[in-house]
Amino acid sequence: MANSPQARKRAKQADVRRNHNASMRSRARTYVKKTLAAIHAGNHGDAVAAFKLTTPIIDGMVNKGLYTKNKSARIKSRLNDRIKAIAS
Repeated sequence: MANSPQARKRAKQADVRRNHNASMRSRARTYVKKTLAAIHAGNHGDAVAAFKLTTPIIDGMVNKGLYTKNKSARIKSRLNDRIKAIAS
């Protein structure tokens, strides 16, 4: 347990940030799952629309420091490949 006032404050700030980051990560995962659900349904138009909503959310995670650029690119690339596969 934190003993000094500074350590108590840092512990409280870390807890608040951890909770906020967890909610942001959950939000990003939810959008990815919505896109995957549209892909599994086989509807290309819905999948593209869901992907367009998901892309800025994932990019925002990079700006907030929750995802690396490569992870963001990997997620988007894999989703886009799956969307292209149902188009044909």
